[in-house]
Amino acid sequence: MRLSDLARELHLSPPAGPDPEVSGITHNADWVVPGSVFVAIRGARFDGHGFLEQAAARGAAAVLGEGLPQGIRTPLPYLSVPTADGYGARAALADAAAALNGHPSRGLRVVGVTGTDGKTTTSWLTAHLLRAAGLRAGLLSTVGYQLPDGELRHFPAHFTTPEAPQVQENLRQQADAGAQAVVLEASSHALSLERVRAVDWDVAVWTHLTREHLDFHGSVEEYFAAKRKLIERAPFAVLNADDPWTAQLAPLGPHLLYGEAREADWRASHIREEAGGLRFRLTVAGEGDAEAFLPMIGRFNIHNALAALAAASRLSSRLGAGLPELLDGLARFRGVPGRMELVPDERGRRVVVDFAHTPPSLEKALSTLRATAQGRLLVVIGSAGGPRDPSKRAPLGEVATRLADHAVFTEEDARDTPVADILSEMERGARGAGRRNFEAIPDRREAIRHAVSLTRPGDTLLLAGKGPEDTLERLHGALPWNEVGEAQRALAEPPD
Repeated sequence: MRLSDLARELHLSPPAGPDPEVSGITHNADWVVPGSVFVAIRGARFDGHGFLEQAAARGAAAVLGEGLPQGIRTPLPYLSVPTADGYGARAALADAAAALNGHPSRGLRVVGVTGTDGKTTTSWLTAHLLRAAGLRAGLLSTVGYQLPDGELRHFPAHFTTPEAPQVQENLRQQADAGAQAVVLEASSHALSLERVRAVDWDVAVWTHLTREHLDFHGSVEEYFAAKRKLIERAPFAVLNADDPWTAQLAPLGPHLLYGEAREADWRASHIREEAGGLRFRLTVAGEGDAEAFLPMIGRFNIHNALAALAAASRLSSRLGAGLPELLDGLARFRGVPGRMELVPDERGRRVVVDFAHTPPSLEKALSTLRATAQGRLLVVIGSAGGPRDPSKRAPLGEVATRLADHAVFTEEDARDTPVADILSEMERGARGAGRRNFEAIPDRREAIRHAVSLTRPGDTLLLAGKGPEDTLERLHGALPWNEVGEAQRALAEPPD
């Protein structure tokens, strides 16, 4: 594509002078390759215009930005983006990435999933059910991505969070692999920073909203506003009837409701928790009742299953796939890595790895395990450092010691925050509630080994916070990490 063609796609005036061929786009000067358009974004800490020389040296063909700052010059053609009506360089980055990849989402049926907790499980369930209904479905989630073959893949390590170009490149890859549908997990950061702006959505799914990422958004209201964008941009929404925020989402457009509330279009009742999963009665408006089985532990997963069933039904109904096919697929779901994942143990101890890292999600996980625990319940839990919301550290300590018999506080991506400071806050939350059933072990590997050594047959140990993440972030870099692997090694050690 010529630069002038890209300019027309973005409704911009092409720059005078050379009209180079452009083949990619990025806002990171380190990722520039010959033929790239470099997007100079003015951020809170850096202005991308300060990296123009580096981008040019790496072979950038052109620059896109909100206007050259005074005193800055570049030999490259410069596309100037207007900033009226909230548009800007980030939005242009997303629109240009879609154009350069041939607008792949226009030929796909795309389901977006957002909310505080449950996004990943709901996304995986939805993709699985779409395949069960006969669609070639792909997935893009925080755990990784799947093409229609269902194999889990990961982005390169330097893409800690897929930006707009990687989202569009993945959608192009999905389409080229024969995908008919893609399920895309949409975080508040992705929505706020326009990473998924140029996606043509078909269905938006809302899980629920609790306090999270306030370090970035500033308030719960701004956090909600970011996630609401998905509901506003999709032509149809699947909303949680049991979430109070749904009252503000329902007027935005056509939708259906799911949950345990009587007004839900997809409703679960008579829920029974068993060792091997969850059984419930499913009532679908206009279709009647059916018995359903989900092979996952955790009552909260009922809502994830309802959301996935409703979204998959919306997309697959044209194929003739009905409720029996979806329920058969539900019963064959194999789970999500790092989401209430059971680690086998020959000595009868139950060790579970879960991503729970907020007070509400930790409370759900521990309450679920307590309901089926035969012996004591233990937990290993940390809290992120760096710029992440520090206000949840004390509540995490309180929840852990209230619901578990014993808690081990440890690191969880401390980054540039001293681990001792994080642990002190968690201890403060526990002591403030009058509890002493905890200890602090800064090194996570040692914390896991110690907690496993405390367990006896019949006990349950929850390793919370890391889930499927493959790095452990410390001050001087990130270590390779596998929480399930750490648990397996600790379980294999001989008893004292």
